[in-house]
Amino acid sequence: MVTRITGLASGIDIDQWVSDLMKAERTRVDTWYQKKQILEWQQEDYRNINTKLLALRNATFDLKLQGSFQSKTVTSSDTNVLTASAGTSAVAGTYTVKVNSLASGVYKSSTDALPDEQGTSGTKTLAQQFGLSGTVTFTLEGTVNGEAVSKDFSFDTSTANIYTVVSEINNANIGLKASYDSTLNRFFLMTASTGSSSELHVKADAENFLTGSLKLNVTVGADEANAYHGTDAEIDFNDLTGLKFSSNQFTVAGITFNLKSTSASAVTVSVANDTEAVIDKIKAWVNAYNDAVGLMFTELNEERYRDYQPLTDDQKKEMKDSDIEKWEAKARSGLLKGDSLLYGVYSRVRSTTMARVEGLSTTYNNLSAIGITTGSYQEGGKLYIDESKLRQALTADPEGVMNLFTTSSDTESYEGLAVRLYDELTNSMKLITDKAGSSTSYYDNSSIGREIGRINTTIDQMEDRLSDMEDRYYRQFEAMEQAIQRMNQQSMWLAMQFGGYSQQQQ
Repeated sequence: MVTRITGLASGIDIDQWVSDLMKAERTRVDTWYQKKQILEWQQEDYRNINTKLLALRNATFDLKLQGSFQSKTVTSSDTNVLTASAGTSAVAGTYTVKVNSLASGVYKSSTDALPDEQGTSGTKTLAQQFGLSGTVTFTLEGTVNGEAVSKDFSFDTSTANIYTVVSEINNANIGLKASYDSTLNRFFLMTASTGSSSELHVKADAENFLTGSLKLNVTVGADEANAYHGTDAEIDFNDLTGLKFSSNQFTVAGITFNLKSTSASAVTVSVANDTEAVIDKIKAWVNAYNDAVGLMFTELNEERYRDYQPLTDDQKKEMKDSDIEKWEAKARSGLLKGDSLLYGVYSRVRSTTMARVEGLSTTYNNLSAIGITTGSYQEGGKLYIDESKLRQALTADPEGVMNLFTTSSDTESYEGLAVRLYDELTNSMKLITDKAGSSTSYYDNSSIGREIGRINTTIDQMEDRLSDMEDRYYRQFEAMEQAIQRMNQQSMWLAMQFGGYSQQQQ
């Protein structure tokens, strides 16, 4: 970088002169900056379209799944006795359920309040709370996955407290759980599961810690006769009687029951196809379709204002923010107008969606047959739903509507609409990504990304040349300043000489 000297000798505003000279040279660089900005705007527009296509693909994926069309609603005639839900495999119909008994586990608690576990200095030890000394031991047995599991416990009464006992039992993984209620001052011991296979067995209690100190009403002994077992839930389901389950929640014929109480008479459970849930998914898909198609149609037909080029930094400095916003709105308008890639995606998405599905055994072989039609061309071909017609089709032939969307085939014309549209969207999104890249990618190797990279290289080279040129201008002005300075010095010397000679003559 040269030393820059202002026009002290010449009186010229050198910075302004250089700035004016560089403006003409910078025009070419500004053109490249504008090309880069247009490409960045195009890239952003493409990526916005891909975002809409992704949302459409996600909604389309829902309609590819048969489960989306097989959801069920379940009603119980007495929710105080039981509630139920149904999976996709459940058959619509009416079922009767009589609850003869509920599943239960084993619960044992202190028969009387225990001494307070809290003292003036915090939680008491077992020795302090119960007046014990030495070590207390006992053996418990429970069941895990139907298998008996036992463990010996030992506690030093001078250091352990009641919460130590609770923690040790809960962490033993023997199918038993313990707790202590400090408000009631009672100890609770119970099975972790329900059903006849659940077991609570106190096999040994040498110091009578459980039965004496904790006041649990249990019999003690290694013999299995001393074990306590839970009970199974028992129901009559339609004409099947005496069905037993280890839990109050279980599944029969694809229906999951949640028992709450026994019943003197049968409860009616009705299973029906959830038509409204299917309609909601189709609505969500249509909305996503209209968003994607609407954006593509707008981009393809948006007016292009070629006289409005991206503003340079110098131009922005001379404009109000509101004027900049209006200018740039027109500058970036219509950048994808008539774009061949986008038009191809737009056309294929529309034609795929509105196609006929061959080989179906019902009349529901296209969208219009179930009440989904396309709007006018001026709207870009958006879809509209006749809900009454769609609901009628789902009620009359839910399987036929499902097949319209979900049928798989090696032949494209026989594939369901959602199946073939999902594949088309995947391919279209890849084409756009190849063209404009993805905002989530660390490295942009798209065609627009590579072009922007080439422009950046050109701009860097031109900026280097402009910097060199600016330095050259300043060197030239510096040389001029130095020459003028020398001339001024010579002029002053001559003036002094002539002044001295004149005085000698006098």
